[in-house]
Amino acid sequence: MATAVQKITLSSSRDIPFNKLVLSQSNVRRVKAGVSIEELAEDIARRGLLQGLNVRAVIDADGVETGMYEIPAGGRRYRALELLVKRKRLAKTAPVPCIVREGGIAEEDSLAENVQRAPLHPLDQFRAFLALREKGQSEEEIAAAFFVSVAVVKQRLKLASVSPKLLDVYAEDGLTLDQLMAFTVSGDHERQEQVLERLAQTYDKQPYAIRRMLTEGAVRASDKRVQFIGIEAYETVGGTVLRDLFQGDDGGWLQDVPLVDRMVAEKLAVEADMIRSEGWKWIEVAPDFAYGHTYGLRQLRGEPTPLTEEEEAAREVAQAEYDRLSEEHADADELPEGVDARLGELEAMLEAFETRPLVFDPAEIVRAGAFVSIALHGKLRVERGFVRPEDEVPVEEDHDPSIETDGDTYAPSGPREEAASSAARAEPEEEDGLTPISDRLLTELTTHRTLGLRHVLGEQPDVAFLAAVHALTLKAFYAYGSDSCLELDLKSVSFNAQAPDLNDSVSAEAIRVRHESWAKALPKESGLLWDTLSGWDRDSQAALFAHVVSLSVNVVHEAWNRRPRAFAHADRLAQAVGLDMAAAGWKPTVDTFLGRVTKARILQAVTEAKGERAAERIAHLKKGDMAREAETLLADSGWLPEPLRTQPSNTAGEETAETDGETAMADSEDLADTEEPEAISSSIAAE
Repeated sequence: MATAVQKITLSSSRDIPFNKLVLSQSNVRRVKAGVSIEELAEDIARRGLLQGLNVRAVIDADGVETGMYEIPAGGRRYRALELLVKRKRLAKTAPVPCIVREGGIAEEDSLAENVQRAPLHPLDQFRAFLALREKGQSEEEIAAAFFVSVAVVKQRLKLASVSPKLLDVYAEDGLTLDQLMAFTVSGDHERQEQVLERLAQTYDKQPYAIRRMLTEGAVRASDKRVQFIGIEAYETVGGTVLRDLFQGDDGGWLQDVPLVDRMVAEKLAVEADMIRSEGWKWIEVAPDFAYGHTYGLRQLRGEPTPLTEEEEAAREVAQAEYDRLSEEHADADELPEGVDARLGELEAMLEAFETRPLVFDPAEIVRAGAFVSIALHGKLRVERGFVRPEDEVPVEEDHDPSIETDGDTYAPSGPREEAASSAARAEPEEEDGLTPISDRLLTELTTHRTLGLRHVLGEQPDVAFLAAVHALTLKAFYAYGSDSCLELDLKSVSFNAQAPDLNDSVSAEAIRVRHESWAKALPKESGLLWDTLSGWDRDSQAALFAHVVSLSVNVVHEAWNRRPRAFAHADRLAQAVGLDMAAAGWKPTVDTFLGRVTKARILQAVTEAKGERAAERIAHLKKGDMAREAETLLADSGWLPEPLRTQPSNTAGEETAETDGETAMADSEDLADTEEPEAISSSIAAE
């Protein structure tokens, strides 16, 4: 015979006046967590009490009910109601829905109510926010109703808008919340699902990898092209921007790359037309030019636009205020915010006075041109006043029929070939009156003077240093560097092969700024250079000398031009100056290194920087994916490929010496296979 199922009886519910309720010491919740009492009170005031209180009758010592009820479960709701009563928003006798419990243990009721409560799955919250939004509530209204920020509501709505396929996977714990957040970068459901399938085939499923896959081919908002045209302008014409609401994205990613390129070209064309109206013979326009694009061109030396009386007065006032504020806060560890901001404004004003536009000779403008491109941070870069060799006016060398010296006259010698041939001619016969000194005699006399000048100059280092600075500066800053008797030359190699971002590198920008600063300090005419340099102190001369000499450095590898000893010297030079290419801004990226070497070298780089375990994590990936993962792993690690490393100076000397010997021997052996002994010695000497 089947046993009858015993029916349960639920506790009765009733409305109890608020002033008949008291908190129970049996409530197991002691630690405050979750929504605050104030926020819960506001929610009850808006929606009413959605969940009743769990109460028990208070019994006196004789076991008789006192008419009061204690609350072992629902203490936070009681405190919220109490707060509403204190603020006169709820009557003391207002009825409160309650479940009256009898029997059992009060602490058990409190514990069960809290433990058996199932938290809301995040996806349910996302969808609930979306349902409220679809029913007409604004993001601000939803945020106010649930006591969260508007940003949180936007994030939840963004999560709810992800592809339903991804939401189903997330609901089944196939994706973490961080991974789902990463998918919100793109609103294209098809693209999201493609990346989800690709994710299943890759080892690295980190959120950053998902973001990178979704933004492949897009242009970062931090790109100088985007800063040049402006994101607002791009969006105005229908451009799409991918944004990440969950972490910093530097403004997002612009998805329509052809539109970006078209807008950049159009804006550059407008700017170029304005520059062209100045009268230049030619204008070249590009988002970027290769480093050294002005090589072989002569740059005009313009004059700064003079300040008006009003501008000069304004400059003096700004300088006086800047000096006063700097002196008043010279001993302060940290400047007050207002003072710091004002000093920044004054610095900008003074810099504007110092960097006045240059004025060029109209006769020179008509045969010169300008380069128009985009500089760092999206600023317009205009390089004016470059003259191509074919546009130069032919230079007529000065030729005096005679030069008087000590009562005698002599004709200046011509080129060396002419001097050599004239030296062979016989001296003229004696004639009445003064006649020009013969070329042969003049050559003999000037050889003596050359040796005499070499002798005394070699004993005066200061003058020799000045002469070297003068000769090299002529080569670096003046079109016709023939104003020196020193046979010194300055060669500055142009880079045929270079990375696309070389012209915007930290080093390139620093060299450009330094060169322009020196150009402003030097006289416009080369004939005035010696007197100008003579008037400078030794530190200024040395600084200019260092800059000019630095322009001749060449450690560029060329397959057809083996220079082992030059590269060995480059190592010594790098040690002497403490070169650190990582500090100079070079980073291993897909474009600069990782995408252009073998998988073995990629793994070697990751092993050296991050260890073998990091390399093992990406070892199974295809070349392209491996390079991208390695770029992320090596970011800010300071790792450098071997050609860019500077060896420690304490051991470099011995290693370099050994390398020099081995290299020289190898070179000799290579040459011996194809050349005569005399050719071998001359080739090594040429190295």
